[in-house]
Amino acid sequence: MNLLASLRYLAALDEHKHFGRAAQACNITQPALSNALRALEDEFGAAIVVRGRAFVGFTAEGERVLASARRMLHEREILKQQLDSSADSPHGHLTIGVVPTAVSIAARFAAMLHARHPGITPVVLSLNSHDIETRLENLSLDMALGYTERLSARNTRLTTLPQYTERYFLVRRAAKPSPDSLRFGSPMTWADAAKLPLCLLTPDMHSRTRVDSAFAAAGVTVKPVMETNSMLTLALTVVVGEVCSVLAGALVCAVQGYRELEALPLTPDVETPVGFMMQASDRPSRTLEAAMALAAEPAWLRHAADYSAHPESRPT
Repeated sequence: MNLLASLRYLAALDEHKHFGRAAQACNITQPALSNALRALEDEFGAAIVVRGRAFVGFTAEGERVLASARRMLHEREILKQQLDSSADSPHGHLTIGVVPTAVSIAARFAAMLHARHPGITPVVLSLNSHDIETRLENLSLDMALGYTERLSARNTRLTTLPQYTERYFLVRRAAKPSPDSLRFGSPMTWADAAKLPLCLLTPDMHSRTRVDSAFAAAGVTVKPVMETNSMLTLALTVVVGEVCSVLAGALVCAVQGYRELEALPLTPDVETPVGFMMQASDRPSRTLEAAMALAAEPAWLRHAADYSAHPESRPT
């Protein structure tokens, strides 16, 4: 039995929650995956997977094996990167989780990181905040871009690198298209925005929680005409329909090419800190070291601020 391969199959099963999809992700057949898991159970003398017609979950012993598997696979990746890389030429994968409202910033970061270090292969995954925090803690993510304010309420070993402040805009079709790109208009109050037909994120998204709190602070309750967990849907419904949206600044910048739209800063300002998060470690992987160095550079931080609808982009 190849122990590391079997542990990798176990981690894939936890990620995909489905025997067939886990096998496909590992480029093996489903019977081969099942046989490897049974070999693991024989090795440790304990049932690992709850048996059923479909994946049900792990036994208590299986959860312990899974936690150890993640640590071993993580250590193996760190060692491999140290052997394959040098400090100035890192090689390997870097898995980055990102909350949907920050996907455009994470995409820019990943592209710049790869341009600087061609040996790094960034893997960018759009995830909700809960999944990000869980996967950082179980080592299935190397780093994540998300809402750092959530960490203060959690008992966690995560460390942060502040990046930018998220602010919110009412986005609607302009009365007249601008000559070249989306136009920034005069501020609008949250109370006035509540009177409009709105497409908002689904309630499970942290950004929606912030938006609902802002409306509540303005003394209004909003019943959106549409809800979605897709950032693309959130923006495009405004382009093609008769609804408005509340978008984070980074998303406003991502749709600036739509000259038929206008973005109005919502007042009073609601500011949400966004930053990179990763496991606190005195021995990060080569790829994570390179990513952390870029994330701390003033030039990158200015770039992130510029493309998250920095206050200087607003009308005075």
